[in-house]
Amino acid sequence: MAIIEVSNLKKSFGKLEVLKQITLDVNKNDVIAVIGPSGSGKSTMLRSLVHLEEINAGSITISGEPFVKEGIYAKPQEIKQITSKMGMVFQHFNLFPHLTVRENLELPPRLVKKEPITSIQQRSTELLRKVGLTEKSDAYPANLSGGQKQRVAIARALMMNPEILLFDEPTSALDPELTGEVLEVIKALAEEQMTMMVVTHEMGFAREVANRVIFMDNGEIIESGHPSELFTNPQNERTKAFLSRSLK
Repeated sequence: MAIIEVSNLKKSFGKLEVLKQITLDVNKNDVIAVIGPSGSGKSTMLRSLVHLEEINAGSITISGEPFVKEGIYAKPQEIKQITSKMGMVFQHFNLFPHLTVRENLELPPRLVKKEPITSIQQRSTELLRKVGLTEKSDAYPANLSGGQKQRVAIARALMMNPEILLFDEPTSALDPELTGEVLEVIKALAEEQMTMMVVTHEMGFAREVANRVIFMDNGEIIESGHPSELFTNPQNERTKAFLSRSLK
């Protein structure tokens, strides 16, 4: 069963149409890499799924619950409840600079879920170990590398126990030598069968970790398929042209 269902999604900024009739399904445990040139609508699509962008038309259903149907949104409380099933990791980390690493992790569940502090602390300890940052728990973001900040951001998203994780170009703000440590964390999550959508320019990662690759261009899904098929035998001329530039 599809955990995310998107149908005929349209989004415009003024007269600029950034998403044109986007339709896709994401199944439980899928790892989907979304690739394509800059400005093709990849990030806008992802942001629409968590209601950071309002769409103009179409439907979005998460775990069988629609929060927008044919362009009509559900009530705010329903949207909040449905979108809480997803966590999002951004390109630029978005950590609170005045909070320590541990405090960055523990603030969202404390404010939103009102969980007992002992269970929150236990989970933050486990997740810091998972992303390899136990020794940085009392450090502030300013004292971390870009790769460390992004690993904290991933752990923070996991603190809310999401069913689905969305990554918006998680390595594009990093130096090449720091990219690998972040991709290793995402790869480990894939091995644990976390459902994920990853907007990425890392073709090697998409080929190795994803079970489906979606190629977007000019606000449309041009082609999608298993990495072994899409990378070695793309069917669309726009896909071929993009990959010939990207895989050099």
